[in-house]
Amino acid sequence: MQIFKKITEGLRKTSKNFESGLDNIFNKSKPSEEILQDLEDFMISSDIGIALTEKIIANVKNQKFSDKELNKNNFIKILKGEMLSILKPAERNIFNHQNSLQTILVCGVNGTGKTTTIGKLCKILKNNNSKVIVGAADTFRAAAIEQIENWCKKNNVDIEKSNPGSDPASVAFKTIEKAKNNNYNFCIIDTAGRLHNKKNLMEEFSKIIRVIKKVDQQAPQKIIIVLDATTGQNALNQIEEFNKICKLSGIIMTKLDGTAKGGVLLTITEKYKLPIFAIGVGEQEDDLQPFNADNFIEAFLNNGTDK
Repeated sequence: MQIFKKITEGLRKTSKNFESGLDNIFNKSKPSEEILQDLEDFMISSDIGIALTEKIIANVKNQKFSDKELNKNNFIKILKGEMLSILKPAERNIFNHQNSLQTILVCGVNGTGKTTTIGKLCKILKNNNSKVIVGAADTFRAAAIEQIENWCKKNNVDIEKSNPGSDPASVAFKTIEKAKNNNYNFCIIDTAGRLHNKKNLMEEFSKIIRVIKKVDQQAPQKIIIVLDATTGQNALNQIEEFNKICKLSGIIMTKLDGTAKGGVLLTITEKYKLPIFAIGVGEQEDDLQPFNADNFIEAFLNNGTDK
């Protein structure tokens, strides 16, 4: 119940925006054709995306509702079904022990909350009694090394680091080597936030992956991209560019509490079929939550009220 309350509070802006938009559409007496057009415009403006919006509208049309039957409740029933079919298969649990070391490489552009997300991820793993080590391979920013070090101290997690400006691939190599030799359950590698259109930085990310494989051919077991929900459709461009140099394993979506357009998560999942490992719904250390489709949908359509 506490988890659901956090997600509901985190999605309050999105939920209220969505309820308000639907009320504006359905509280006026209009023919079905006008309502459907208004719904299409509203969903696209809510970052649900053109292709997915057209699919949902087509589903509504197939129901052949009369003007009286095309109401808010019937529309939400259809929308809920569509959301469930998209998001339920995206649930993944990466937080439990595996039989072998799990190396997680975390990537993303500047400002997504990547380093903070790793800190929160460490707390979840430690709460599950995992032995965790973090590699501070964001060597571009001295502040990033200090930030991740503070998170590690807070959660009693080991860290491998080097001086600012040092080779990030070397840090990654040493971290995995230490993890393998000391029976860690999880090895998490932080990387510098890199603009997806900066070729040299993207090539450096490829180098990190190559060096990691020299220690463990199976690593990294997961490459997770951290996306900022407030960037909306731009998040799709980031996935496109990172997918050109590596095979992304899934996403963590942050800052859902800071946007009224949480529908972008639907668009991303429907288009790329990537697992959603966790969502960030606030700034507190407990506000990173493993993704649960049912909870997300209930909160999204919760109309801003607590249950």
